[in-house]
Amino acid sequence: MRMVDLIVKKRNGKELADEEIRFIIDGYTKGDIPDYQMSAFTMAVFFKGMNKRETLALTMAMAESGDMLDLSDIPGIKCDKHSTGGVGDKTSLSVIPLAASFGLITAKMSGRGLGHTGGTIDKLESFPGFKVEISGDDFIRQVKKLGIALVGQSADLAPADKKLYALRDVTGTVENLSLIASSIMSKKLAAGADLILLDVKTGSGAFMKTLEDSKALAREMVDIGNGAGRKTIATITDMDQPLGNAIGNALEVKEAIDALKGCAPKDYTELVYAFAEEFLLATEMAKDKESAHRMVEEKISSGAALDKMAEFIEAQGGNKEDVYHPENLPKAAHTAEILATADGYVSKIQCEEIGLCAMLLGGGRAKKEDVIDPAVGFILHKKKGDAVKAGESLATMHYNGDAFPEEVQKRFLEAYTISVEKPQLNPLIYEVIS
Repeated sequence: MRMVDLIVKKRNGKELADEEIRFIIDGYTKGDIPDYQMSAFTMAVFFKGMNKRETLALTMAMAESGDMLDLSDIPGIKCDKHSTGGVGDKTSLSVIPLAASFGLITAKMSGRGLGHTGGTIDKLESFPGFKVEISGDDFIRQVKKLGIALVGQSADLAPADKKLYALRDVTGTVENLSLIASSIMSKKLAAGADLILLDVKTGSGAFMKTLEDSKALAREMVDIGNGAGRKTIATITDMDQPLGNAIGNALEVKEAIDALKGCAPKDYTELVYAFAEEFLLATEMAKDKESAHRMVEEKISSGAALDKMAEFIEAQGGNKEDVYHPENLPKAAHTAEILATADGYVSKIQCEEIGLCAMLLGGGRAKKEDVIDPAVGFILHKKKGDAVKAGESLATMHYNGDAFPEEVQKRFLEAYTISVEKPQLNPLIYEVIS
């Protein structure tokens, strides 16, 4: 086989055989196929697309380009949850220990945040001493003992995806459904889960801005997962405004803990329940949604879910007392209220801009090398549909440093639109695709 022939074949809109796709991925991972040829190939895919069989073959080739985590020695159904990313999205922090409190096996590898979206791993590092990098043997041992582990993604997990994504990022070929879906799912399949729940965000703070695009991505990923023999379910959820009230690493951890105490904001609580219930239904631990809801309620009210989080944090080097006393987590040196400039209703929040404001405070990364400040961020007091008066606080800004972040405050205010009429609210959950 010659790479140039396969580029021409895809450029002309023809289907590639599974072995041709594997030849491309294996050759590129090993360095036998140069960047300039792979760039030409991804551009051909960008314009001509791939069918479902080709997309599955691409995903499997990338998943198998490095280590495939073998969880077969661990009894039970191995569960994973993935979000496509958003602002204030700390759902996994609550859902994973909640699921584990039922005896479900939740072995999860997660990524770091970049740009306006926060990473689960970054949030967990708000617990002083918490280790996100543990050996494969320790990972398996911890999952067997506690039923839960949440670690950083191994460098040997789907290395083809890491290399290919970096190339796509600088060649204008990111926004292709097959390439996006295979990138996400190759890592999920390599991580060894039997059951994969996907939270596909839609709206101004999401990667996919429109509901139509989000549905298409969800369907593509579900088809890949099911085609690979893994039970895969996608829930399309709203990201047209931040989720919950907390934005910023330690602030979001505190809100995730609140959810396990039963006192988190309504929208965040609803999503935590929805995903925990989905785990119970998909594993047939609950016979219907009503019984699943009661089971989740009981684990939260009894404190069992919070105790499981404390066990998990302690097992990975953190202090479990920080779970019971989150006031011990990192705190910013300063706070300031961001005040509304008009009366009316919050009719729109530019979600991505709010995430970028948190990044500018130090709560996120503009580049991969940037160091995160776990203490900074925002607590929102007003969200879409809320009435507000001029001079009333829209949010509390938590910041460090001697200089007041005036530019961040200005950008935050500009991200809010206040109108005379009360707006119609989006649904939090649009659709479940299985």
